[in-house]
Amino acid sequence: MASNVEAPERWYLALLGFAEHFRTSSPPKIRLCVHCLQAVFQFKPPQRIEARTHLQLGSVLYHHTKNSELARSHLEKAWFISQQVPQFEDVKFEAASILSELFCQQNLVDSAKPLLRKAIQISQQTPYWHCRLLFQLAQLHTLEKDLVSACDLLGVGAEYARVVGSEYTRALFLLSKGMLLLMERKLGEVHPLLTLCGTIVGNPIDIHIVKPCLKQLQQCIQTISTLHDDEILPSNPADLFHWLPKEHMCVLVYLVTVMHSMQAGYLEKAQKYTDKALMQLEKLKMLDCSPILSTFQVILLEHIIMCRLVTGHKATALQEISQVCQLCQQSPRLFTNHAAQLHTLLGLYCISVNCMDNAEAQFTTALRLTTHQELWTYIVTNLASVYIREGNRHQEVTEQFSLSH
Repeated sequence: MASNVEAPERWYLALLGFAEHFRTSSPPKIRLCVHCLQAVFQFKPPQRIEARTHLQLGSVLYHHTKNSELARSHLEKAWFISQQVPQFEDVKFEAASILSELFCQQNLVDSAKPLLRKAIQISQQTPYWHCRLLFQLAQLHTLEKDLVSACDLLGVGAEYARVVGSEYTRALFLLSKGMLLLMERKLGEVHPLLTLCGTIVGNPIDIHIVKPCLKQLQQCIQTISTLHDDEILPSNPADLFHWLPKEHMCVLVYLVTVMHSMQAGYLEKAQKYTDKALMQLEKLKMLDCSPILSTFQVILLEHIIMCRLVTGHKATALQEISQVCQLCQQSPRLFTNHAAQLHTLLGLYCISVNCMDNAEAQFTTALRLTTHQELWTYIVTNLASVYIREGNRHQEVTEQFSLSH
């Protein structure tokens, strides 16, 4: 006769096993997975199981369905209940993390911020989650263009990582801060920060030598991609998360290579690495719905479209512009961040097929949508070339160049 302690464990593990089986089926049977998890509540489980099940339901609904309100309800319950259970950090902070993501998806940023701040405040004894939540709130501030607050948080994270003895995570915080400082054009602060990072990783960084660094980066990612996950598990809890999954890092290295090849004029090389990256992305997107993959895809397509236009492959360029449109339609954030670039590419295509009126309309729209000085200058220069080709518009050319300075 089984004891009362063993009995609930058996039914719980059975329901959990069924739920995981349905979730990982091909294709996933999400409705059946949800039914199994909901059945747990029929047994009036203890708080630990109740909170974890709410988290699992919220996570499944958030990642695999469009029922965001039900996902939010389960995640809020997981967050509330887990705070009453001692030593239940993983469930508590994962609930806070996913719930804040959902709030952002619903444009409820003012709800996400205090949630993350509270989670950060109470997670200081849990290095992994404390670092992860700091990164998450810094990313939220970055998306809101509040780079000062984001830099402050990354600075706090770097100091915390130093205190808990995680030089790896400290370097991640510092490099992330360096990227934001570059976005703010605070170049004087970037160089000492990169120098410090070079000291931490034991490899002084010379930011003036690109090609050897790029080759070394490519070699590193090839090595990392051959390792199994259990071969690279660190012992320090603060190191127990990746900046990016290694599969995403492979795509990022391809992207950096494409950008450098374009800037250096190696168009064939840019096309070669774009093809590799897009092939890898298609494979990843079949299993992974991470928004960053769509961002990588859009940036790659933006670069290769310019390459196609330079090499005279206009029809291919137009097809790829259509792909960018479709990707941006699937994500409001992508459209907001890339609308100006999209109109600029359409303007460049219109120039290539000698449709100057349409080119002017596209560039004018792009100017209205952008706040980036470099893109503004690029658009103005191309718009001026349209005016020159049309003739008798020298006054407008002069006006555009005076606006760009």
